[in-house]
Amino acid sequence: MSTPPLSLLDFCTVYRQESIADSLARSVLLAQTAESLGFRRIWFAEHHNMPTIASSHPALLISHIAARTQSIRLGAGGVMLSNHAPLLIAEQFGFLSEAYPDRIDLGVGRAPGTDPETMRALRRAPDAAEKFPEDVQELQRFLSAEGKNDPVRAIPGTGTDVPIFILGSSLFGASLAAALGLPYAFASHFAPDHLDAALAYYRNNYQPSSRYPEPYAIAALNVIGSDSAEAAEAEFQRVVEQRVRRQMNRSGAQQLSDKELTLVVNSPAGYQARRMLRYTVMGTPTDIAQGLQDFQHRTGAAELMISLQASSPEQMMKSLTVLGEAM
Repeated sequence: MSTPPLSLLDFCTVYRQESIADSLARSVLLAQTAESLGFRRIWFAEHHNMPTIASSHPALLISHIAARTQSIRLGAGGVMLSNHAPLLIAEQFGFLSEAYPDRIDLGVGRAPGTDPETMRALRRAPDAAEKFPEDVQELQRFLSAEGKNDPVRAIPGTGTDVPIFILGSSLFGASLAAALGLPYAFASHFAPDHLDAALAYYRNNYQPSSRYPEPYAIAALNVIGSDSAEAAEAEFQRVVEQRVRRQMNRSGAQQLSDKELTLVVNSPAGYQARRMLRYTVMGTPTDIAQGLQDFQHRTGAAELMISLQASSPEQMMKSLTVLGEAM
C-alpha cells in the first residue's frame, strides 16, 4: 500500500534564544520546502498565551505564507471557532480565498486553545463550546452562495465556499463531521486515545453531502527524521524533556535543574508526555517510509498530517529533509 498524500502542521514554534521573527522566517522556509517536495497542504493551529507558539491568529500567518509560496494549500488546523464570531472568520477566510484562489482551507475546532484566564481575556463565553455545532452551520452559510440574499453577509466570503474541516480528538468531532457531511481531521499527534473509535464512528455514520459524497478522514502523527534509529531515539528523549519542562513552567514551578528534569521525566509526568506522542514515526528515510505506510494501513486515512517534533530549529529542518527523502 502506497503512502497517501502528506501535509504539515506548523505551530510556528519559537525555540530558546529565538525571536518571533526568527520563527516566522522558518515557517516561510518550511512552507517553501514542503511545496517543493510535493506536500498537499500546511495548516497552522490557533494557540494563545503560549511563549513557544507564535500561531495565535492562523489567518494572518496564512496570508504571510501564501504571499511567499506559489501553489501549496494553506489553512487553519485549526481556528478555535468558539473564540470567534462565525461572521468574522468567514470574512477573514473569504478574503484569503479571494486573494489566493483554490489554496485556502478552514479547519475548525471547539477547544479554546489556551488556559482559562486567557479565555476570559478573549471574551470567550463560558458556554461557547456548547454552541459549536450551530457556529459551524452558521459559518457554512456565510461562506456559501445560499447566504447571498441574507440580511447579514460575509463580504468578502459569501460564495467562496472555502472548504471546512472539522477537527477533533474525541467522538464529538467525529459525530458532528459525519452528521454535516464534512471532512474530519483527528488530532492523534497529541491525543491518541480515541483515534480508532472516532474514525470508525465517522465512517459508519457519515451522511453524504453534495460536496463530499464520501467520508474524508485525515489522521495526524509525529515525525522525527535522523541518520540512524539511535539518533532518533535520542532526539525523542529531548523532545519529551522539553515538553515536561514547558509543562512545569506553565504550572508555575521553579526552573528545573538537569538532574531534577531527569527525575520528572521518569515520573508519571514524563510518562504522560510519552503517551501523548504515541503515534510518532522516527528514524531514517526507510524507517519513516515504512512507519507512514503502517500508520496509514492501520487508520485507512485518506491523508496524513505531519507534526515535526524537534528540540531545535536545525532538527526540525533535518526532519523535513529526511521526510522528503522518505516520500
